[in-house]
Amino acid sequence: MSASHLKERVRLVWRDMKKYKHAYVLLAPYFIIFLTFTAFPVLMSVALSFTNFNMLQSPEWVGWSNYAKLFVNDDIFLISLKNTLLFAAITGPISYMACFLFAWLVNELPPKIRAIMTLILYAPSISGNTYLIWQLIFSGDSYGFANSFLMNWGFSLEPIQWLQDTKYMLVILMIVQLWLSLGTAFLAFIAGLQNVDPTLYEAGAIDGVRNRWQELWFITLPAMRPQLLFGAVIQIASSFAVAEISMNLVGFPSVDYAANTIVTHLIDYGTIRFEMGYSSAIATVLFAIMLLTNLITQRLLRKVGE
Repeated sequence: MSASHLKERVRLVWRDMKKYKHAYVLLAPYFIIFLTFTAFPVLMSVALSFTNFNMLQSPEWVGWSNYAKLFVNDDIFLISLKNTLLFAAITGPISYMACFLFAWLVNELPPKIRAIMTLILYAPSISGNTYLIWQLIFSGDSYGFANSFLMNWGFSLEPIQWLQDTKYMLVILMIVQLWLSLGTAFLAFIAGLQNVDPTLYEAGAIDGVRNRWQELWFITLPAMRPQLLFGAVIQIASSFAVAEISMNLVGFPSVDYAANTIVTHLIDYGTIRFEMGYSSAIATVLFAIMLLTNLITQRLLRKVGE
């Protein structure tokens, strides 16, 4: 790009900014808050990931050594990375499709029943101390619901240590995550379905749309692209950022680190060991994975309705 062309582009941008200055003024509070509490911490974390910083002494530049240590010398991080990717690959798509499927079915109900069903399905995500019921179900003694059922029906002779046995930990965490997943994305899908213009279905019928599945693919889903994208971002973030479920159900750290995730590894180094440079490197890797997944999801959503 030549200097004159660049100068012309800057002039046009400046002209547009002056033309829409009222919009920029209205956006300014949000923009300042976003920069202060989101963009700046992310950039600072990326910068700290190249340092050795223990909160007491000044950061010391170490280059890529934190990242080299992560992928070469930190076996627990590799376990956490594998667990997180497996967890996200299974719970992310299933919870996303479940959110839309339940929203689609609930949207077909009469208004009063729809409101009740929406509350029932959304309740798990807003319930406090939701892990208590799962601790009762998967308790390791014979009084746990799962053990009691298996022993009473002769499937097992002794209690299974569901939350301490490495064979079951990750599966149980996935089940709990799916149970909790009908949250914000589910409500966004309900709102999106409510706002689809009914005249689109009439136009679709004239153009040859003959059944509900064609309506869903060619009309409903394209009309809901903003909500679908929002729901995807929410589900991706919740799938990759899982930590609280693991810490509450199987302890921290879990047996043989079988249920460790990237975020629990980050908590270990950031809030217990105070190795802020190393924990920032972990956070940066997680951020890059989530950003890449988000870009892939956006590309896939653009193909909806084609």
